[in-house]
Amino acid sequence: MSLFVVRHQHSANRCPAADFETGAGLLNHLSKTNARRHGVRIRGDAVLAAHTLLIIAEADSEDVLHEFLRPFEAAGTVSVESASTCAQVVAGGGCEGIAPALDPAVPALDPEEACEEALDAGLVVHRAHPLNCETPLTALMGGVVMPNARFYIRNHFQMPNLDSATWRLEVSGLVERPLSLNLAQLRALPSQSAVVTLECAGNGRAGFEPRVPGEQWGVGAVSTAEWTGVPLTEVLERAGVQRAARNVVFRGTDSGEVEARDGSVHFERSLSIDELTTSGALLAYAMNGEQLPVHHGYPLRLVVPSWYAVASVKWLTQIELIDRPFDGHFQIDRYHIDGEPLRLLQVRALIIEPRAAQPVEPGPVVIRGVAWSGAAPIEQVELSINGASWQLATLIGEQRRHSWQWWERVVRLDSIDGDAVIRARATDLAGRTQPDHPSWNRLGYANNAVPEVHVTVRSPVVSADPRQTQDADR
Repeated sequence: MSLFVVRHQHSANRCPAADFETGAGLLNHLSKTNARRHGVRIRGDAVLAAHTLLIIAEADSEDVLHEFLRPFEAAGTVSVESASTCAQVVAGGGCEGIAPALDPAVPALDPEEACEEALDAGLVVHRAHPLNCETPLTALMGGVVMPNARFYIRNHFQMPNLDSATWRLEVSGLVERPLSLNLAQLRALPSQSAVVTLECAGNGRAGFEPRVPGEQWGVGAVSTAEWTGVPLTEVLERAGVQRAARNVVFRGTDSGEVEARDGSVHFERSLSIDELTTSGALLAYAMNGEQLPVHHGYPLRLVVPSWYAVASVKWLTQIELIDRPFDGHFQIDRYHIDGEPLRLLQVRALIIEPRAAQPVEPGPVVIRGVAWSGAAPIEQVELSINGASWQLATLIGEQRRHSWQWWERVVRLDSIDGDAVIRARATDLAGRTQPDHPSWNRLGYANNAVPEVHVTVRSPVVSADPRQTQDADR
């Protein structure tokens, strides 16, 4: 449907609202229920001064809209202009831009609707199409898992909206028994659940100096969920891996054109046969106990615990075993540092409370945050205030390798009046510690530098005691 802005004007002596029956009739005509009967969707309306009404509406064509607007034309003048939503404008790169076209060969979510859903859920939208959103820091504080609607979203192409009735997972290449599995057959296989933190490799890219190209993520491109599905090894055992196989390629349905490659490419990544045995990878069809959302790969996605989320291919349709290194775009052109494909998550801590620029009172202040690492569980988190010595925080809950770890510490800010800089650093059981500064690379990946949060310490304003004022006047 196309979007239009309607402007209706009438003279003061012909104001429909002056007559109860006429006004009520137009009000009922303008109702969303009645509009739908005429093939029109009302997005909003407003009455301005000088007897002017504005309507934002959607319709298949301007003719359909004019037919619906006949009662308003009888009461005055009507002008109709084509319009765009903010999401369409952002997706098109400007007010005169055109949003990237969707591939008609693959059913896909409407970019505008998907963007609006993300905004309604409270996500921070970086790009409308392909949709890329991060979770706000305030939402990271809470339970072990992130609600599905607030889990960060990372895409490179349009988001496929696949029909589970016709969808198949094809396992081919160097296998003894090629497989073609539907969703019911997958669900019938032995399953397991795992709480896993996924982080975009570009999380924190905005912190690199000099600036690097790419999505300028803050630090919210990370979330945790409980994933349920079939262990990858279970499916590969049924297919029978041939001795010559060296790598396993995972191919998603999402595709598009990319720089330096001819034609359309799919989103693809690979794992080596050796990495599979220890990865704990899941073919996930559920997220936090619910059906896997379309935004996160329905009907099936790969989840590789402790690896950067680029390995966790969404909308998975093909698994191919090959006898050579994989040279796909997202393996060798992107998601690598100096030619080495990204794998395990770097050790990292974030400060969630207090928030940046938040005023705090002198005295005890609770500092809370979250930490994670791909190599091993978090061993410790330390805090430093204004460059003072590091103090150990308390880890909350059991130590896990594959999901984030909550921590907190109460510190006293009695001696500070003005700005305070809070720093946090994590160390994992593999001995890896966050660096003071990010390790710059031209694609802007794996920034795990020690975070800093600047707050303002202000003494509370104490009102004078009225009784003391009276005594002073005597």
